[in-house]
Amino acid sequence: MPEYDYLVIDPQGREKAGQVRASDPEQARAQLDAKQFFVLKLEAATEQTRKNNSRALFGRSGKRLSTQELTLFTRQLSTLTQVSPLEETLRTIARQSEQEHVRAAISSVHGGVVEGRRLAEAMAAQPRSFPPLYRAMVSAGESSGSLSVMLDRLSVLLERQAAIRSRVITAIAYPSVLAVFAVCVVIALMVFVVPRVVEQFDTVGQTLPLLTRIVIGISALLSNWWWVILAALVISAVIAWQILQQEGPRFAFDGWLLRLPFVGRMIRNLHAARMARTLSTMVASRLPLMDGLALTTQTVHNRVLRKATENIVEAIRGGGSLSAALRRAGVFPPLLVYLAASGESAGRLDEMLAKAAEYLEQEFDRFTSTALSLLEPIIIILMGGIVAVIILSILLPILQLQSLTGL
Repeated sequence: MPEYDYLVIDPQGREKAGQVRASDPEQARAQLDAKQFFVLKLEAATEQTRKNNSRALFGRSGKRLSTQELTLFTRQLSTLTQVSPLEETLRTIARQSEQEHVRAAISSVHGGVVEGRRLAEAMAAQPRSFPPLYRAMVSAGESSGSLSVMLDRLSVLLERQAAIRSRVITAIAYPSVLAVFAVCVVIALMVFVVPRVVEQFDTVGQTLPLLTRIVIGISALLSNWWWVILAALVISAVIAWQILQQEGPRFAFDGWLLRLPFVGRMIRNLHAARMARTLSTMVASRLPLMDGLALTTQTVHNRVLRKATENIVEAIRGGGSLSAALRRAGVFPPLLVYLAASGESAGRLDEMLAKAAEYLEQEFDRFTSTALSLLEPIIIILMGGIVAVIILSILLPILQLQSLTGL
């Protein structure tokens, strides 16, 4: 269907430009008249405008907005909509964006708003950049006439989630880097140092100590068969990944993760804090609780927690309360269950859920700080112990030779 460029004046007296699809110019003009636009200019779209439109739609199939970019966009949108019309706000943010894919995605949303669609509908053209829960909250803000307030709440929600995500990355990255470095040091010793030292014992003619023979065997295995070990690790990783794509094994694996002493607690607290924060924002915005839970469910990666969340949705749909459904699930922290019940009885569910989220986030901070303070010396001690064993395996033959020479 042909596209037509238009320049119109809207009912508020502002100029608007955009494109509309129609079978002929008369139908295009009728569509604009139906929106109470006064048409100043209407002509068939040129090749250049089609290219510009394609760039504006790049976000549909190109790179999506990252969490950080979405958080920044939401904060900018929340601030500017308080003093500027939505169309002007989107155009300003798009012009200020330095990244091409960010500018393209926002320009696409701006184009949809210019064509007369609601903001949530325009964002629906970028599903990879604007998640369903995000669009639902924007739509609720538009329907209630409190878009700027809703965007401010969304900004706070996204900023808190980004802070938690940053803490998780910090908690995982440091010990992971330290562990990888320790393993590399040990492998370098076994592959490059031990074989050179062992050469000095070939002409001794004495039986080497057991520890030395074990270290020499491991060194020879790593030196001569490293490619077999590497291939076995890669194949095992691929097979494990394929198995975990199946629902049954993945559900069992996720359940095993939740039963681990430290990791399980961290996963449960993170999920509970995120869900409490999201539901608190939605309840405060007068959004249906079930809609928030249903939209949140698809963002949960742990299958056991996802199933528990789905069961909560079904329980509430059947007339049950949130606190009772949380209690029956059996995988959520008792504090969340207690505060949810208190909030329901007092009619302050949003405040109690927000307090639960804050407490769980603080507990996660304390837990990760303690774990990091313990994990670092543990890794160093393990590395030192392994290096000490390697050095001892080298020194034992030397001490044995000295004792033989003394005899």
